[in-house]
Amino acid sequence: MFTGIIEEIGEIAQIAPSGDGWRLTVRAPGAAADAVHGESIAVSGVCLTVVDSTPDTFDADVMKQTLDVSALGALSVGSRVNLEKAMPVGARLGGHIVQGHVDGTGSVLEVRPGDQWRVLRISLPADLAPLVVDKGSISVAGTSLTVSAVSPVTERDAWFEISLIPETLEATTLGALTPGDVVNLETDILARHVERLLAFRTAQDTAQDTAQEGGSL
Repeated sequence: MFTGIIEEIGEIAQIAPSGDGWRLTVRAPGAAADAVHGESIAVSGVCLTVVDSTPDTFDADVMKQTLDVSALGALSVGSRVNLEKAMPVGARLGGHIVQGHVDGTGSVLEVRPGDQWRVLRISLPADLAPLVVDKGSISVAGTSLTVSAVSPVTERDAWFEISLIPETLEATTLGALTPGDVVNLETDILARHVERLLAFRTAQDTAQDTAQEGGSL
């Protein structure tokens, strides 16, 4: 479990084939200093397991499915990534509950600079659009953010906007994003639970209506 508060910007030091996936070596002196085998580190929003480490690097395996559904597949040596170690029990929840289970990816559509902040508009897959609300929480590349605007429900291509303060621009990789860049997205877990509950309720109501109609024939 993570909070979406980025602790360090790491750099991809090596990418090695591992079966049908990759083994990533991430240079991150902060995260690697006390990293232990088997612990979880979120890499740009994707929960990965440490399999080896040195004083300034750690290794993690990434399976093919993760490469296919996340932005990690576009990484190359030298790429910068947001890092967060798993939240310890009893710690403050500074951002929001982030699982490190990416729902999908979005593309940066627009970057609007301000005097001290920056607004990013990011595309939203159609199946995730109902889960993203104005003033709600979303994880973008592992960073806990507040949604500042969403596309109308009638708009064909869904999008959302985030407003980045100077601290976020400096402490994460989001400050370097430009139009066309792809980022990992994780929606609010509470919204996903509500969607699932409503889907079951709708299915149950439909089944009851069908049974009642059949009994009245």
